[in-house]
Amino acid sequence: MRVCVRACVCVYIHRFLVCPQVSGELDDCHCDVESIDRFNNELLFPKLQALLQTDYFRFYKVNLNKPCPFWTSGSHCGLRDCTVKPCSPTREALKNWTKHDDEAQRFCLLDDEWCPDSQYVDLLLNPERFTGYKGPEAWKIWTSIYEENCFKPFTVKRPLSPLYSSGRSEGQCVEKRAFYRLISGLHASISIHLSARYLLSDEWFEKRWGPNVSEFRSRFDSELTQGEGPKRLRNLYFLFLIELRALVKALPVVKEGSFKLFTGQPQEDCRNKERLLDLLHTARSFPLHFNETSLFAGDETEAAKLKEDVRLAFMNISRIMDCVECFKCRLWGKLQTQGLGTALKILFSELPSSPPSSRLTLNRQELVALVNAIGRISTSIKELQNFRELLAEDT
Repeated sequence: MRVCVRACVCVYIHRFLVCPQVSGELDDCHCDVESIDRFNNELLFPKLQALLQTDYFRFYKVNLNKPCPFWTSGSHCGLRDCTVKPCSPTREALKNWTKHDDEAQRFCLLDDEWCPDSQYVDLLLNPERFTGYKGPEAWKIWTSIYEENCFKPFTVKRPLSPLYSSGRSEGQCVEKRAFYRLISGLHASISIHLSARYLLSDEWFEKRWGPNVSEFRSRFDSELTQGEGPKRLRNLYFLFLIELRALVKALPVVKEGSFKLFTGQPQEDCRNKERLLDLLHTARSFPLHFNETSLFAGDETEAAKLKEDVRLAFMNISRIMDCVECFKCRLWGKLQTQGLGTALKILFSELPSSPPSSRLTLNRQELVALVNAIGRISTSIKELQNFRELLAEDT
């Protein structure tokens, strides 16, 4: 038995690599995995978790009844754990939040806040975890995302497996490569959540959720995934850098005196804004941020066309979330997609190729989605540490 310890513990047992080695610098940015681990696990993660417990960030308004626009869905998931519990009517005060989204620079679809089918959902009562939703219908979602909406590496054969992710898409420009890595990173993050909160036992009166090491290995083990597992995890870290940078770029908007986190509780609203500002200042203290000015540089006409291609591709991916048959999976898919779309909106709003339109604004839906989205990515990186420790205990 051989044990190697670096950013990730690699343990060789029965000739299988049970924890993928992820360390060193990431592609397309000047940052390393070890620095992200320390910063996230020690500084960012605790503050994010505290903020996500507050009323402002735990309630998300979403329309879960939109029909799939791309194919006829046979039925909805009938599993108990696929259902979503709506919040109580007493929380309806949240819909008084003033809508002021920036329509021109949207990167994902915002559900109509006044649509009769939209409802507030308490995210703490509906945690993201393994629901039992799997098989052909679940694979169909990721196949559609990767095959039809991602800028795929030229060297990849068709059809593309939903579990495929390229660490670096050879032959592509940095923008298309980055977009592909973001989707791969989101897929990796969701896979970690499902592995970390897996249904381990289902007794008559009690269910027990916890980490499933075998499920984690099946998705990220280097040998079991033909070397793709570590690449997926590196894309997760790349996604973290993108959303972290978006938090920092949102700081000037949140600092404005007129920017309120309205829940109808003035004192709590004030404390929540202080907590959010503290989080954003912490994010700004990270020394190795992604440089978004490297994107869409060069010829302005070509850059604007490429940016629009990326925006439309992401809009299409947001529509695919309405095809997910598990309502709880749809909820978290829509939220995290909107969060990433908000991050892209923020980063792209100040690039040279952006039109000289009105200044950046964020509405409640976008801010709640953004903070929850990076909360999910932050949790994934934290869970990686937990899996390393579990795997080390098995040696």
